[in-house]
Amino acid sequence: MAQGSVFSMKIIGVALVVLGLGLAYWGYQLSDSVESQITHAFTGSDTDKVMSFYIGGAVSFVVGLLLVVKK
Repeated sequence: MAQGSVFSMKIIGVALVVLGLGLAYWGYQLSDSVESQITHAFTGSDTDKVMSFYIGGAVSFVVGLLLVVKK
């Protein structure tokens, strides 16, 4: 594999890690919204929107981390 290709994969990995952290934080912010609090009060669980941000953030973070540490 070419040296530039490895470097570009690491850059993409770092971007995915940052994106994953941002999505998780955004989901956390959405969980404090009025809609989410009402849903949580009635159902006991977070809204689908919040869970989508959490899951998307986790997947992006893990894939990015794998790209960064991959040799």
